[in-house]
Amino acid sequence: MLPASKQLRSKFLDIAYLEYGPAEGTPIVLLHGWPDDAATWRHVAPVLAAAGYRVLCPWLRGFGETRFRNAATPRSGQLSALAADLIQFADALGLIRFAVVGHDWGARAAYIAAALWPERIAACTAISVGWGTNDPAQELALTQARNYWYHWFVATPRGEQAVLGSRREFTRFLWSTWSPGWVFSEDEFMSTADSFDNPDWAAVTLHSYRHRWGWAVGEAQYAELESRLNPAPKISVPVLILHGADDACNAPATSEGREGMFTGPYQRILVQGAGHFPQREQTPFVSAAILDWIQRRHA
Repeated sequence: MLPASKQLRSKFLDIAYLEYGPAEGTPIVLLHGWPDDAATWRHVAPVLAAAGYRVLCPWLRGFGETRFRNAATPRSGQLSALAADLIQFADALGLIRFAVVGHDWGARAAYIAAALWPERIAACTAISVGWGTNDPAQELALTQARNYWYHWFVATPRGEQAVLGSRREFTRFLWSTWSPGWVFSEDEFMSTADSFDNPDWAAVTLHSYRHRWGWAVGEAQYAELESRLNPAPKISVPVLILHGADDACNAPATSEGREGMFTGPYQRILVQGAGHFPQREQTPFVSAAILDWIQRRHA
């Protein structure tokens, strides 16, 4: 059972979020990925809350009940925009310094926040994504290019139609192929997919993948942030990477050998028996790893 969702107003968004744990606890923000929603943390968040942490799980822009405040605001899916949303979410709650855990899109936002606002991020856990993998000029192994087929599919008219008109069929297919050993229930998928009915989900999705590969222009207000991300800066914040050993979306090799991109404490763990959604597939292991990392780095 999820707690009742809450709402807050940030600079550009009315953000829906779940909250667990004591209000006076040390804060941890958990960011979901695509295509997913805040309920992905429904078994992880209570573990962290039971240890005394204040756990906050927002729906990202374009998901669930999170809404843009102004109809004229571009529905940007830029990764820098997601990181800025995180900082503005924290600002609205009065969080000066906090730990962040992100999966997929959420991991990319967490990395960027750790790189650009290190004074705000006490510890970072990234799930299923390696740092330095956002550059459109990056070299890709053929197997990873195959895994990224959906990035380029959504740049075509046919892919756009799938996002607009067949979002449940499209995203269910991705879930089933990204985690080949995971058998998820229809209820688990459909309750998550309700978040994709957000009126801005399609626009944010299409812009995110098109912008990532240089096929859509970015929003001017994020230009300065974007300029600081290419090349990817080194991260001084303590970072833990959890990567599913069977991830068929971002192959584990994509997060290998990146120790040189971190100047602070760093650890990478392969999660056995997990594909792209370790927090759903191997919840006890992932919860324990996150808790251990945060307790050691951000008591």
